Amino acid sequence: MLAADFVLLKAQGTHRVTVKEAATWSVIWILVAMGFAVWLWLHLTELHGREVANAKTVQFITGYFIEKGLAMENVFVWITIFSYFAIPLEYQKRVLLYGVIGAIVMRAILIDLGAVLIQSFDWIFYVFGAFLVFTGIKMFFFTGKQSDLENNALLRWLRRHMKVTTGLEGEKFFVVKQGVKYATPLFLVLVLVEVSDLIFAVDSIPAIFAVTSDPFIVFTANVFAILGLRAMYFLLADMADRFHLLGYGLALIVTLVGVKMLIMEFHKIPIPWMLATVLSILVLSIVAGMSRPPLPKST
Repeated sequence: MLAADFVLLKAQGTHRVTVKEAATWSVIWILVAMGFAVWLWLHLTELHGREVANAKTVQFITGYFIEKGLAMENVFVWITIFSYFAIPLEYQKRVLLYGVIGAIVMRAILIDLGAVLIQSFDWIFYVFGAFLVFTGIKMFFFTGKQSDLENNALLRWLRRHMKVTTGLEGEKFFVVKQGVKYATPLFLVLVLVEVSDLIFAVDSIPAIFAVTSDPFIVFTANVFAILGLRAMYFLLADMADRFHLLGYGLALIVTLVGVKMLIMEFHKIPIPWMLATVLSILVLSIVAGMSRPPLPKST
């Protein structure tokens, strides 16, 4: 699917992604993920029986929607980054494609590390649970606040240690002028996008380990959620304010997942209940945000 995305990007060239195109691709990526879920169920039914197939498929779908919801928070950070640098929509597509690839690589490494830790230390679940509860509370208090990129430490460091052009040079990340190599603002955007991917990966991967410790399910749920990120970005870019309550819903989901991990020794919450809860919170926070105008943003 990534290869097809690359070929399509090259064939289309630099162009402004329309809402219709973004909506179409968003639906396609969701259908691809659900198609994989059907294949997974059929494959496991044949190998291990319906009971195993049902359990693993529900784990995949639950993990997928958790990661999909948390990925939307990442999208809003991307919107802030692109807005700050005033990057035209037609140049954002290439940056986001590299961002998606970077996110997949980073998640593969972190998932592998997480799986090793879980197999080696039983108590790591409690560490993940406490971390998620802390993250959820932090998300609740920081939702709705604008990021101050002007004082971003990484951005200041890059500008001090690299020669950066004052303006964009098309889709180029680097240019050579009079024998001197310059980075473009688009490269700074790419670095910030990749760093935001890493931060959100650290937050979101423990959440899916609360659903399953199967590395295959964890990885595939993450990958399918990430593959639709670029289309989701262009779909939400012009109406981010209408999803202003989603952050609170995601904070609640992360906190509840953390609590589930902390109490799993005493009470196991069925995965279907967890799936229903995640979907309900996502839908309610989106509907509530669309029906209620956002409050003035605080800094």
